Amino acid sequence: MQQSNAPWRTPALIIVAGCLIALLTFGVRAGFGLFLEPMSQDQGWGREVFAFAIALQNLLWGLGQPFAGALADRYGSGRVLALGGLFYGLGVWLMAHAATPWQLQLSAGVLVGLGLAGASFAIALAAMSRAVSEERRSWVLGIGTAAGSLGQFLMVPLGQAFLAAYGWSTALTLLGCGVLLVIPLAGVLKGRAVAGGATSATTREQTLGEALREASGHGGYWYLTSGFFVCGFHVAFIATHLPAYLVDNGIAASTAAWALALVGLFNVIGSYSAGVLGGRYSKKYLLSSLYLTRAVVIAVFVLAPLSTVSVYLFAAAMGLLWLSTVPLTSGLVAQIFGPRYMATLFGIVFLSHQLGAFLGVWLGGYLFDNTGSYALVWWISVALGITSAILHWPIDERRVPRLANAAP
Repeated sequence: MQQSNAPWRTPALIIVAGCLIALLTFGVRAGFGLFLEPMSQDQGWGREVFAFAIALQNLLWGLGQPFAGALADRYGSGRVLALGGLFYGLGVWLMAHAATPWQLQLSAGVLVGLGLAGASFAIALAAMSRAVSEERRSWVLGIGTAAGSLGQFLMVPLGQAFLAAYGWSTALTLLGCGVLLVIPLAGVLKGRAVAGGATSATTREQTLGEALREASGHGGYWYLTSGFFVCGFHVAFIATHLPAYLVDNGIAASTAAWALALVGLFNVIGSYSAGVLGGRYSKKYLLSSLYLTRAVVIAVFVLAPLSTVSVYLFAAAMGLLWLSTVPLTSGLVAQIFGPRYMATLFGIVFLSHQLGAFLGVWLGGYLFDNTGSYALVWWISVALGITSAILHWPIDERRVPRLANAAP
């Protein structure tokens, strides 16, 4: 459970603060794709410049996540979230003043990437999951992920409104200031994981090294890690390149912004539903179904005639599947290995997600600059969705023997 020395820091308050952090951090990041076309045009860059900066952001977010998770497990979630919020806000503010590719890569890439590692919903979800009983854990993970999706629904149109009214530089400055609200909210999630529950009554506390060795020897952990790569590829490619893809094909920029907002709105439903269903049914089979459905939805979108209606239908369908993988994937980590080192173990799984995100964002920009089309990346996305559906099927969902033997 979550260690807390203040009686006012109740589970309900922890959940609310965690949801607000997820809303801000994911919501602001979800709108970065809106800035690809105007920044590239104003600065005279090819799309690969912006795409590489966002790809670098995803990579550093992923590389930093296991370390941020380990620090949160050891020293407390609040400190890590506050520091991450500071880096994130500073990075967005500097992004607003980037005049050269290296400045964009340093701000949007390095600083925002490291900030996201510390202030991401992965850290918040781990703190939230430790604040409730095991029976309510999947539900809480669904709530937290849905909050991030609500942030996308609220922040993307807000970012587009700022962009239309003030231009991209001022819009990014305003969004960067909003991110700094993470710092005071992080104080509510102060505390760290402690040994507890069934394991503490019968065994000594597991060390981090032992937890890592246990997970690395579990085949299902590797399947889960490999499958999550695909989620990152899909989400990052679509979030970054969908607005430009639509504008290229004669769809209004405002429609593109609302499409991303719809993804967020429908993912509130999808993430919450995934959390509820994950508490009742097999998480691995739900994940396989989600990835297979993603492949079908993307294929239909690419093959069907493009129109405002088809864009909104695609956004709604993808929204239901967007981050629904997160409560199920993080829930499987906690279910199999327990919540003690969830932030660290899920952080490693999340690294794979971000490697996929790096490839999805960068490959989209690279192939567009060299072929003038996103078609190949769309079909790669379909193939990867089918692959991930297959990878999740053989995962062993049972608790590791350490937990099974300690359970009352």
